Amino acid sequence: AAPVQVQLVVPMAVVFSTGSVPGDLPRPLPFRDVQEMEISVNLRTSVTSRYEMRYRSTMGQEEAALAAATAREADAALHPLQDTTLGSLTMYVVPETSSLLPQGINVYVGKHRSALVRAGGSLAALQARLREVAQVMSFSASSIAAALSDRVPDGRLGPDARRYLKSSLGYEITFSLLNPDPKSHTVDWDIEGAVNRYVKPVLDKLSLVANFSVDSQILYYAVLGVTPRYDKESSSFLLSAHSLPHVINPVEARLGSSAASLYPVLNFLLYVPERSHSPLYIQDKDGAPVSTNAFHSPRWGGIMVYNVEAPASPQASLPLHVDVDMARVMEVFLAQLRLLFGLSREEVPPEFLLESPGNEGLADWELDHLLWAHTVENIATVSTTLTSLAQLLDKIGNIVIKDDVASEVYRAVASVQSAVTELSLGHLHAAFQASKEAVTSSERAFFDPSLLHLLYFPDDQKFAIYIPLFLPMAVPILLSLAKIVRETRLRKKEPTKMD
Repeated sequence: AAPVQVQLVVPMAVVFSTGSVPGDLPRPLPFRDVQEMEISVNLRTSVTSRYEMRYRSTMGQEEAALAAATAREADAALHPLQDTTLGSLTMYVVPETSSLLPQGINVYVGKHRSALVRAGGSLAALQARLREVAQVMSFSASSIAAALSDRVPDGRLGPDARRYLKSSLGYEITFSLLNPDPKSHTVDWDIEGAVNRYVKPVLDKLSLVANFSVDSQILYYAVLGVTPRYDKESSSFLLSAHSLPHVINPVEARLGSSAASLYPVLNFLLYVPERSHSPLYIQDKDGAPVSTNAFHSPRWGGIMVYNVEAPASPQASLPLHVDVDMARVMEVFLAQLRLLFGLSREEVPPEFLLESPGNEGLADWELDHLLWAHTVENIATVSTTLTSLAQLLDKIGNIVIKDDVASEVYRAVASVQSAVTELSLGHLHAAFQASKEAVTSSERAFFDPSLLHLLYFPDDQKFAIYIPLFLPMAVPILLSLAKIVRETRLRKKEPTKMD
């Protein structure tokens, strides 16, 4: 793949409240400072992170906001006062004794683009803490490695790197209700209401990243590919962790083909087990029941098992009417959606307190986290696509490159250069948009119909196709040519008779 050199610049304001300024500042406030770090990916890809920090003291309104009773109130009051540019961060340093942060918590990350950080005594201790916060809120070496997973040697990747969805211009989300036993259960789910209430706010926020389409379906008589094991003690049925991968294939055959889709498809399945296998519980690797009764599959989606309460009286008439509790189901599916996009909060250090993003489903800084990773991934993808195209065109000698293909290539190159420049200026939004345009142009060039037939019919293939057709015709022609040559030679040799 072509070499990629990117510098990721994060504009960061570090705001000291009264009583939090370290004693060993190199010069009086305000001042600027830069911290650079190399993120090693491989020899041909260099990614540098550069934090451009502006240190200053709080202003009156900020000081008033920091006098709030709780960190959450302070965060809400500070939001209108801070820089809301995508990719920028504001760190408010509070005194070590501050009661805003609970005991044992040194960092509070709000739902926008700011954090409250407990002063660490010396400037070096504070800077180490700020770097940790910045990596949680913007990008870390592991999130960049995951974005560039196609270029990283396998041994160097974390276990999660291939779990996340690849960057795409769009995603299709399908919610499916599986009712394998309609004779026993009539299942009602208000999927439209649930999508509007729980999923739409999240997708509205993510609309900056990609286009989303959502659809839903109900499938009858669709069964899981594994027969659950009956457990006498709990008189229930169990699906063990190692059998879960085998559950998906047979179900997927019923879901409708995702091959027809332009974009990656995310499947979320709600499975109401048949009466003969109820109740059904999923076990983790240690044999303990999974509290959500759901599991997810990397880059594919998730499945939740929804058990129906057995009727109180055995004489109850079938089919039983089931109303699905959509709030419970959507909570699980949204958590799985976050996991698939790499927004899991499990890897955060223990002394960090993260504000819940509320009904928007993701905080502003989490959106930035996605944009950083996707921008880097898009730049790498375009450079790989264009390199492949160049190598391919080199191999095909008799190719005619149309003007519109050439202009798409130029546009892709210009957009990639623009994305790299915007990143080095700290303009995340502009960089992401340019990287998206570059992907669109490079794919248009690569998959242009005028090039496609040349890819599939190189010269040697043409010979292989046409020689069997022409050989039978060529044999008599060649034989008669040989005969003519022989006859003319004989004629030359024969001495002319003299009368």
